Amino acid sequence: MSELDPSTEEKIKEAARKVFTKKGYAATRTRDIAEEAGINLSLLNYYFRSKEKLFHQVIMEKVQQIFGVLFPILSNESLSLDEKIDLIVENYINLLIENPNLPIFVFSELKNHPQLFEGKINANLVKDSSFIKQLRERRPDINPAQFMVSIFGMTVFPFMAKPILSAVHMATEDDFEALMIQRKVLVPKWIKAILESE
Repeated sequence: MSELDPSTEEKIKEAARKVFTKKGYAATRTRDIAEEAGINLSLLNYYFRSKEKLFHQVIMEKVQQIFGVLFPILSNESLSLDEKIDLIVENYINLLIENPNLPIFVFSELKNHPQLFEGKINANLVKDSSFIKQLRERRPDINPAQFMVSIFGMTVFPFMAKPILSAVHMATEDDFEALMIQRKVLVPKWIKAILESE
């Protein structure tokens, strides 16, 4: 075999995404991924050499999914602060409806393998963004970190708490999705209320 087949590589990565998301890094064996992909173990090793290398590629794609939604909005100078809040919430909820296990997987692995992310996430893209400048102009008394935590907490937490919410409140996937769609309207209102509060 002299060339890597992109379709086989993607098939392996898709299997790895499923298995890593379900089991986490530590509990996943390369054999599990090969079985999920329907290939033999030597072919997986030919493409990725190690579980660590495959995991690194998969987790960085997942991190990119999460932060890729954020950075273009934060840096868009043509949008008002209120428009950015609307778009951040809507885009995150849409992303998480399509990928409900994404936050649990990424944050769990961030906690367990912080070294994978050192130097990979440029915090200056947030700190120096037009979003932060607009927030400071409008409300210099609000700590931008607290404001961002409020947005992400209200947006991401329901997906992380889905098993509890489902047990207490919702009977079906449709009920949960309907609740999240309502939050696309409610969360921006609550966040903007913070800006108006004294």
